[in-house]
Amino acid sequence: MSKRDLLALEDWPPEQIEALLQLTARIKRGEITGGLEKKVLALIFLTPSPSTRSSFQTAMFLHGGHTLVLERGQEGWTPETELGAVMDGEAGEHLIDAVRVLDRYADALGIRSGPPRTEWAAARQDAVMNYVAQQCEKPVINLESARRHPCQALADALTLQEKLGQVVGKRFVVTWAWHPRALPTAVPVSAALAAARLGMEIVIARPEGYELDPEDTALIRRTAQQAGGEFVHINDDPDDALVGADAVYVGSWGAVKLYGKPAEEAEVRAGLRDWKLTRSRLRSTRGGKGVVLHCLPVRRNVEIDDQVLDGPNSAVVDQAENRLHVQRAVLLELIGETRER
Repeated sequence: MSKRDLLALEDWPPEQIEALLQLTARIKRGEITGGLEKKVLALIFLTPSPSTRSSFQTAMFLHGGHTLVLERGQEGWTPETELGAVMDGEAGEHLIDAVRVLDRYADALGIRSGPPRTEWAAARQDAVMNYVAQQCEKPVINLESARRHPCQALADALTLQEKLGQVVGKRFVVTWAWHPRALPTAVPVSAALAAARLGMEIVIARPEGYELDPEDTALIRRTAQQAGGEFVHINDDPDDALVGADAVYVGSWGAVKLYGKPAEEAEVRAGLRDWKLTRSRLRSTRGGKGVVLHCLPVRRNVEIDDQVLDGPNSAVVDQAENRLHVQRAVLLELIGETRER
């Protein structure tokens, strides 16, 4: 039997995603126990993420498994990631060799590859993620790459179902927010794809110049239409975009056209600090009750005001908790067995 990877949500058919969400709900209710005894999950972090690391470690522990972690910069580990590199510099090991060894130790491998500092035409290929998946005989889980964050997307989908009930036809707004750094597009695209899979109406709000990758935008549109939803429109007005929203997903990302040009991108972004979610803007959502989502960590009073984050509309902590539960389901699906309590 060929292995199964989780590199992007769109790689799995809708019925498998729905089954995974149903399994997650059962796990969260405490109906499933064990199933990962004597299983090992190897995690590679080329960029740090304490929340991803801690949630996967907790997931393995709760089901009887073990986790081992390699993180760039820790214990002197600074791997080379470029294929064909002449390794006469600081890097003492190539990622491909580390991966091949971990493939012998572990039952699955998760990797957070991070955005390469190149032009978008190269970064959008997710080369590191793809060559790791090709080299591994065991399942590979994308912990976030330049283009996709499937575990976050699954948690987003579950949270939307929990907070909104019947989600088909409800309005989901992804709105850009100012951030001191140019972040990858993985989170906003994956969130929009998750909502599109649920048949929601999708709105993307962003300043001029911060368009998502055209292929990703087209995929979001097709996915929504196939699920009975709609890609409503793209909006460059942070106030108008939120009108009638049932859920608001606040995210930050860098200008794709200026990818790899940090000084130029920072100059464009400097004048956009008004793009944040405030209590006054939240009032324009449907009945003023739009659910507020963010992948965390969040820059308080920069991306979202305290009054919103700590208010009754905020579901960001529930969303973060759901990362744990969907990852438990993913691990059981890929390398474990489901046991009734």
